Amino acid sequence: MPAQTEDQGGADGPGHPGGLRPAHGPQGPPVWQSSQPGSIYDYIRVASFSLGPDGRIDQWSERAAQMLGIPARYAVGKDPVEAFVPRELRETGRRKVTEILDGREWTGLVPYRRDPDGDTDGLAEIYVMPSETENGERAAVCLVVDVRALRGIETDLAASQAVFGQSPMGFTLFGTDLKLLRVNERFATVFGGPAGKYRGRTPHDFLPRPEAERMAAALRRVLDTGEPVTEMQLVGTVPGEEDRRRWSVSLYRLHGASGRPIGVAALAADVTGRRRAEREAANARRNLALLNEAGARIGNSLDLETTARTLLDVAVPQFCDLASVDLYQGLLAGDEAPPGMSDGSAELRRVAFASAVSDAPLATSPCCVPEGGSPDGAVPVGAVHRYPFNSPCAGALRTGQAQIIPGRESDDRQELGAVVHSTLAVPMVARDTVVGLVQFSRTKGSEPFGERDTALAVELAARAAVCIDNARLYRREHERALILQRSLLPPGDPEAAGLDIACRYLPGNTATEVGGDWFDVIELPGHRTALVVGDVMGRGLRAAVAMGELRTAVRTLALLDLEPAEVLSALDEIARGLGGSGDGRSTARAPRSLTGAAAKVTEHRAPAHAADLSEVYLATCVYAVYDPVTRRCTFANAGHLPPLLVEEGEDALLLDVPPGMPLGVGGEPFEEIEVDLPDGALLALYTDGLVESRDHPLEEGLRAFRQALSDADRPLEDACDHVLSALDTSHGEDDIALLMARVHGLPKDAVGDWSLAPEARSVARARELARDQLTDWGLQELVDTTELLVSELVTNALRHGHGEIRLRLLLDRTLVCEVWDADLAQPRRRRARDTDEGGRGLQLVGLLSTGWGSRRTPRGKTVWFELALPDGESAATDPTEALLSLF
Repeated sequence: MPAQTEDQGGADGPGHPGGLRPAHGPQGPPVWQSSQPGSIYDYIRVASFSLGPDGRIDQWSERAAQMLGIPARYAVGKDPVEAFVPRELRETGRRKVTEILDGREWTGLVPYRRDPDGDTDGLAEIYVMPSETENGERAAVCLVVDVRALRGIETDLAASQAVFGQSPMGFTLFGTDLKLLRVNERFATVFGGPAGKYRGRTPHDFLPRPEAERMAAALRRVLDTGEPVTEMQLVGTVPGEEDRRRWSVSLYRLHGASGRPIGVAALAADVTGRRRAEREAANARRNLALLNEAGARIGNSLDLETTARTLLDVAVPQFCDLASVDLYQGLLAGDEAPPGMSDGSAELRRVAFASAVSDAPLATSPCCVPEGGSPDGAVPVGAVHRYPFNSPCAGALRTGQAQIIPGRESDDRQELGAVVHSTLAVPMVARDTVVGLVQFSRTKGSEPFGERDTALAVELAARAAVCIDNARLYRREHERALILQRSLLPPGDPEAAGLDIACRYLPGNTATEVGGDWFDVIELPGHRTALVVGDVMGRGLRAAVAMGELRTAVRTLALLDLEPAEVLSALDEIARGLGGSGDGRSTARAPRSLTGAAAKVTEHRAPAHAADLSEVYLATCVYAVYDPVTRRCTFANAGHLPPLLVEEGEDALLLDVPPGMPLGVGGEPFEEIEVDLPDGALLALYTDGLVESRDHPLEEGLRAFRQALSDADRPLEDACDHVLSALDTSHGEDDIALLMARVHGLPKDAVGDWSLAPEARSVARARELARDQLTDWGLQELVDTTELLVSELVTNALRHGHGEIRLRLLLDRTLVCEVWDADLAQPRRRRARDTDEGGRGLQLVGLLSTGWGSRRTPRGKTVWFELALPDGESAATDPTEALLSLF
């Protein structure tokens, strides 16, 4: 038998006898080979039988038995009309059979029964062909087709044609040789030309080479394995269009009726629009995520540099490859509108830079190279620069509109600026004011900035701009608040006669460092010292303003040399006026530390609808005046915690000072007590933030404070630090003020005290006593001036007063002279006319002394003056010249 070629598939045709078909060998003529199952006859189910000359069935094929359901034993030898045709159609059937046996062909539909005894339940299409026997007798060969199978094939063909021809997707059929057998009109419309021209083509004929190779490999894999491929993405161009398109291709293997692979079907859908929509949706999700992250992270700090760096942390590398932030230098310095700000030429400072491609600063665009910068245009963080007037960056600052700047192109050297192909210069606008510029840049390989990116960049810059402007305003207000706070507190090392002073102030709000607690050390006449500690209700700047008003009032009242109780009474009236609700009534509430009757009275006087503005003027205060000569301290309290006293070798003791009512409540008098303070004693005045918090009650805090003071046998500054470290001072709930004083008094040899009779010769006696005392102190330079001024004050006491006169000289950092008499009338300085013979005494006192004044005493008044001690450099005022200057 001749050699057979490999089976290439296909169906047997009707002219291939014996199931053989012609095949072409490599070099010889066609040969015959057996066909694999799966021909068209498997689909249409053709059967055959024959009629003999007598009109009866003489042959019955196995296919006929299978299709009609009648075994050969029931069919052979039977009259087909009697056996299979219904009774009412038998007459017609016999006539047709007679005609066939007469040599006529016939084709028609014949109903049949599945078995001889059954009912009609089938319809067959029969093709009858006359034949002859070997004896020349008439016979017939009949081909039978199941009509239902034919109708199914017709329906399937029509459905396949509809799907194939009318599908909105590209539909192709590849043969087993991976060549196109058929394409639908949609495929031909996309790639151009009639559908027929693609027959026999391969993927290389309509796809780019890399994509065609991917497609061919996938087709071969599907044909070999039978595993389908879904959603394979292919990219190419359509004839007549420049834009690249994207297709989604699904492949599956086709099989014949017998299961033999006969090719591969491919469904291709143009997903360019869907892909674009997915990319836009992904970009939108990314942008929303960026905005969400920006909203969560930007603005958590009130530091300018931190806010700028946070913006760049959000943007790089999620949005761009590198970015920088420039802020106007003038705004950072506190100017509202620095010169050149309106036209974008003002100086800027680089406050932040971030990059996903390099750690070194770099220039992003050659048209925005800063003036006076490095040759490559790079600006380091912290550098001050300005952009040229006609540059896009200056234009963005000038117009407040974002601008897309193309990157530089450079072939002569490899520099990072050459790979930056797109930059967004976005002005940072806050409250209609441009505060700076942020630049976002993308390098080659990233998509250039588009409209959506510009909108996102503007939103990011706007959010950061508001936060940066808030930080700038906070920094400015913080600096002003610090200036206010520091101006209202005494200097770090206050000095007082007979006292060593140490003080500490810890604001409850470390962000603003301002609050309502205050302390003060006020020098009074006679080397006396007023010690004040107060606590205004509330915190922050408003409490600090209220504290400043009250502190100023305290200083003014103290300089009037009033008694401590009188000072608090006057201060209470002032506080009521400041914190009144408009009808003269206080609307404040009591501090937490008030207990007992004070708190009840305060709450009774405070309506429930108290306004915040009035609450800040409710304050507690303790006022003490220390006399270093008598070593006696007079205390008055306005609802404040009592002072603590520690004598050498003793435990700390809370002084029993009447608590009084807080300032601003009014209606209650203040009491005062006098306490003798021995040398070496330690006095502590404080606010409730030191001893009270939510973590422990007031009594526990006071007990810890007393214990810390009892252990404070060390230098005064160290004692202050020891107290703050021993107590809980980091709770941040309230301000803390601590004023500590160690008593040592004035030595006896630094005081001269004499009583004088109310007679004229006491004037000379007073001059003599003053001269002798200053000589003993070694102050001969002050003798003449002191004698003259003492003479004036004693003369005035004799002339305008009555009763015994007392003269006292005090030596400490200055020389103080006091003259006491029993008259209550205060001296009044007036300007004498040229013709007046007197009236110039107090003028002379004012000219020659560094300060003078008078104060009331329980039994009269005291007039005093003060002289600076000679320092060996500046000469004292000549009394003669001072006298002549009065005329």
